[in-house]
Amino acid sequence: MEWMRHASDLGYLVAAALFVFGLKNLGSPRTAVRGNQLGAVGMLVAVLVTLLRMGVGEGFIGAPLIVGGLAVGAAIGALMARRVQMTSMPEMVALLNGFGGAASALVALSGLVSFDLAHWTTLDPAGHGAVPIEPAWSVFLVAAGASSIVGWATFTGSVVAMMKLYGTFRRNLAFPGINVVKVALLVVGVAFGYEIWASGPGTVSVVGIVVSASVLGILFVAPIGGADMPVVISFLNSLSGVAAATTGFVVDNTALIISGSLVGAAGLILTAIMCKAMNRPFIDVMFKAYGAPSGGAAPGEKRTVRGYEAEEAALVFDGARSVIIVPGYGMAVSQSQHVVREFAEALERLGADVKFAIHPVAGRMPGHMNVLLAEANLPYEQLVELDDINPYFSECDVCLVVGANDTINPAARTDPTGPLGGMPILDVEKARTVIIVKRSLSPGYAGVDNDLFYRPSTMMLFGDGKAKLTELLAALKEL
Repeated sequence: MEWMRHASDLGYLVAAALFVFGLKNLGSPRTAVRGNQLGAVGMLVAVLVTLLRMGVGEGFIGAPLIVGGLAVGAAIGALMARRVQMTSMPEMVALLNGFGGAASALVALSGLVSFDLAHWTTLDPAGHGAVPIEPAWSVFLVAAGASSIVGWATFTGSVVAMMKLYGTFRRNLAFPGINVVKVALLVVGVAFGYEIWASGPGTVSVVGIVVSASVLGILFVAPIGGADMPVVISFLNSLSGVAAATTGFVVDNTALIISGSLVGAAGLILTAIMCKAMNRPFIDVMFKAYGAPSGGAAPGEKRTVRGYEAEEAALVFDGARSVIIVPGYGMAVSQSQHVVREFAEALERLGADVKFAIHPVAGRMPGHMNVLLAEANLPYEQLVELDDINPYFSECDVCLVVGANDTINPAARTDPTGPLGGMPILDVEKARTVIIVKRSLSPGYAGVDNDLFYRPSTMMLFGDGKAKLTELLAALKEL
């Protein structure tokens, strides 16, 4: 029915508008929740319109299977949202990127497997092999091939990223010529895609494109170190959007093309921001295998570190007028963001000016610290980005570091060839006194020893972040 088709087109337009406004709202912590809600409503509208469009004149096609899938997916999503801890949010984001890529790839695979060869001629009169009769079929096959390559690579790469974040894939797998192998796998995948376009989907070409793309995804992420993981997460997010957009051409769905394009573009912009924050070209992050961690003490050199109790450290805050708090992954692990907020409020009652220094790649995903501190209802005005906060460190009386390591490591400047070489860091070392709350002297995710731990101006508080901050807060209240 013509009116129903026009109505569905209008519904897709509404969904697209909700996606755009939702994405716009995600650009600010103040409106991020509303942006997420708008995006969710937009996706609901797109799904409902698609179901109605599928069932015009005939009732819902495969209604029990579709409704059942929606119910199971919604239940799993709700369970994950409620049970996954904030410390595991980066792993979940990586896994969701992979699910997005896998869903797109499976739709493309379904289209290829069920493709009707009757739509094809046997031979091209020019002798170039079989070609599609209609351009629409050519677009379908090109899109299905592209979706397969990007989707499967995104899925396996995201799984590896998740395992790296979780700690089950600890080594950075690299070997001489690995980039040549990755390029070769991409060429093989494209060759199989061309075979699908030129001769129709066959078992060898379909299996070949799936296998080559899957191995490419694994080798793409495996060599990348932990310090670069936020860049990888944002890029995989972009790839999942690209896979969805190409799948939109496979199933001829406007909403999927629009939403996938938005995700792909936003992911690329975020990737560029992350690379700028780390002062590394995108090509270096993705294709340069950095050597073994270096920096810190020379072999055989013995250095001492000063460990303190909370009562001693609290005395440093007496009379402090400027305090900067640097949150890191250790804050997420110990779930101490609420205690951090209480500590900041206690300092303000004593007359101190308190700011939070936010490094763009702190934690395990872009915006990790912002999310944690927003959960603790910390005023957004106190969150200051790297470029804006660095000039204040030289005037800072006390800098309190909660579990950060790589983002404050001077090796980024002193060892330009190391894993952190060239990455902009927070100028914590310029503060008059630095208090670092950390479990041990173990290096950060990049595997680089931190010279800041051993400096005379540094006070180390060893132990669980939440427990130590609670002790520090109690001692501060007694001043």
